[in-house]
Parts: sequence; structure tokens; C-alpha cells
Amino acid sequence: MWQSYVNGLLVAAGLIMAIGTQNAFVLAQSLRREHHLPVAALCVTCDALLVAAGVFGLATVLAQSPMLLAVARWGGAAFLIWYGAQALRRACARQSLQQGEGQTARSLRAVMLSALAVTLLNPHVYLDTVLLIGSLGAQQTEPGAYVVGAASASLLWFFTLALGAAWLAPWLARPSTWRVLDLLVAVMMFSVALQLISAA
Repeated sequence: MWQSYVNGLLVAAGLIMAIGTQNAFVLAQSLRREHHLPVAALCVTCDALLVAAGVFGLATVLAQSPMLLAVARWGGAAFLIWYGAQALRRACARQSLQQGEGQTARSLRAVMLSALAVTLLNPHVYLDTVLLIGSLGAQQTEPGAYVVGAASASLLWFFTLALGAAWLAPWLARPSTWRVLDLLVAVMMFSVALQLISAA
């Protein structure tokens, strides 16, 4: 059970920590203290629901087809290796999160709708959470523990951004910080890919 939990935690953490519109949005709201906790909760809820849908939906399909399971295993391993390589490439580039300063205050409804749009209208969220994390989770001995692990990574990351934004802002603005994070992401992706290949 713990292996499945840790796998879910590592895979989700590696995907969530990459610089993207969702992270930039959460950080900007947190820096301005504008409905930042509801935004973080919404992001965590969406991630957990999408991962669960992917894991348990794909688990049923994969259980009925050993060939699809093999395709998912090797395809997932290939994607993780590619993703890890991309993280290594990003580690060599200068990058930082935009803080989105200078915007006027908005209502809770407007902010939450924006958060939903940033989360659900991004095609990568479906590739990452439903397809990739879902197909990997469907192969775990304890898929439920895997979902909890993935949700834990989302919870820790988004609430760390929401609650620690003022302290984290200068740190996250440094390209060197994201180089270190990307190196960690690469290690996590390669390690889970190795587990998949070893289990084949």
C-alpha cells in the first residue's frame, strides 16, 4: 500500500511543480491575499477528482486487456522519461513564476471562475492527471492509495503556495530555485519510469 501511495505522491509532485499557468495563478492570488485559500482548495479538489476518474476508469479498462496494460506501462514509462528529460532541459534555462501584480481586486465568484478556467481549460491537465497519472495508477497494487498519494502532493503544493506566498515569492522568483526543482522532478520521473520497466 505504501509503495502505491509514494508512487502517487512522487508522480503528482513532479507534474504539479513544473512552472505553468495554474501555479502562476495560485501564487498571484496568494501574494495579493485575494481568495487564495479557496483557490488552493479548488485546485486540490479538481486534481483529486481528475486523478480518481483516470485511475479507476482506466483500471477497469486495463484489467480487461493485457495488451492495453502493456501499452500503458511502456507508454507511461516513455512519457516519464521524456518528461524527465524536459525537466533536465528546463534546469539549464532561466525561468521564474510571474506574480501577476498590478491587477484590481475581484470577487470570490470571479476568482473561482478564473481558477476553474485555468485548471480545466488547459489540455495538459487531462494529459497529466487523467491519462498519465491515471494509467500509472491503474497499474498499482493499491490504486486507492495511489490516488491518496497524488491528492496529498496536490494538497501540500497548493497550500504551501497559498499560505507561504509572501515568504516563497523571492525564492520562487529565482531561476536557480526552479533549476533545483526541475532536477528533483527529473529524478522522480526517472525513478518511477524505472519501476514500471522493472515490473514489465
